[in-house]
Amino acid sequence: MAYVPDMNPKAATRGGWLKALTSRAVLAPLGAIVVFLLFWEALVRINGWPDYVMASPSDLPPAYAKYWSLFITMGWQTLWRTVVGLLLAVVVGVGFGMVMGFSRLMRDALYPLLVGFNAIPKATVVPIVALMFVGAHDFNTVLIAFMISFFPIAVSISIGLSTLEPEYRDILRSLGASQATIFWKIALPKTLPEFFGALKVAVTLAFIGTNLMEIVSPHGRGLGALFDSAKTNSDYPLMFAVLIALAALGIVLYYVVVALEKIFASWADTQAPG
Repeated sequence: MAYVPDMNPKAATRGGWLKALTSRAVLAPLGAIVVFLLFWEALVRINGWPDYVMASPSDLPPAYAKYWSLFITMGWQTLWRTVVGLLLAVVVGVGFGMVMGFSRLMRDALYPLLVGFNAIPKATVVPIVALMFVGAHDFNTVLIAFMISFFPIAVSISIGLSTLEPEYRDILRSLGASQATIFWKIALPKTLPEFFGALKVAVTLAFIGTNLMEIVSPHGRGLGALFDSAKTNSDYPLMFAVLIALAALGIVLYYVVVALEKIFASWADTQAPG
């Protein structure tokens, strides 16, 4: 009789986690981050720059230790406003994309307006929004995050739907399918790869919008306000610590999108092995 090894579920689970933590998808980005930090540290030390010219990675831990409560509080404020603005951008962007994707007339009419609006530097829009809605700090921040991030989502959905093969639409319509059914059954799955690709870009843009408002509008909330305070006090290690914290939040949110993509659009993964 052939020997069948006893499979311990806990051991299998531990082995799965160990394999996941040592996979290329984890080690490669961690290795790149370590190399970047070492290069940054070496660059500062070789040039002999003091911390009021260029802070080094070794200057950042004391700043985090000293202001850890501020990083937690203001980091959360920045994160939730960014996420709300991003979710709003997804809803509005998908709506605009559907309208432009299913109607050539609306695509020709709306696309120039969207391009023109997106071409306006959002740094010039921030003071206008701050003056229009004085005191509505959360609303202003969410609004700028939304305004700067919905464009790539709308464009990606529009392109995905406009390139849908007309044969599919004709067949479904002949079977009595409504426009909504065509969208949910055929168009939406087809546009998922483009949607998640645009969402990865929109994540970084949303953080830019949030921090623009936090820096320009002096309401003392969020990591942008902490950066502005550090700049006023010439605390360069704190300034760089804020920048790294923003980058870390952006990376976390980016990988949340990657995880959602693997759940809902794993079939579209065309990465070459190796």
